[in-house]
Amino acid sequence: MKLRALAAVAALSVSALVAAPALADGRLAVTLEKPVSAKTKIVAGGAVFVCEDASCVATSAPSRALSVASCKALAKEAGRVSAFGGDAKALAAEELERCNASAKAA
Repeated sequence: MKLRALAAVAALSVSALVAAPALADGRLAVTLEKPVSAKTKIVAGGAVFVCEDASCVATSAPSRALSVASCKALAKEAGRVSAFGGDAKALAAEELERCNASAKAA
């Protein structure tokens, strides 16, 4: 009986570790090269970005939102991006170049 209980606890622990990254939502901040004309909301990569002036913020973004594809979707609506990232990670310069290839014309 003790062995079954230990096995159940171990299985729950492993599943919690595997599921945690998928559930983790974080803050993403974006700096635009030029300010937006009015406060606006943009959905990109499953995150809702609120853009005002030259910054956009998603307060509860899934991990998949930190990607070049999400950056491209935001750039199509808001214009060229100079920084795109979260607390622990940000897009590199070459990723920002790919992102800005889809940017809205100024």
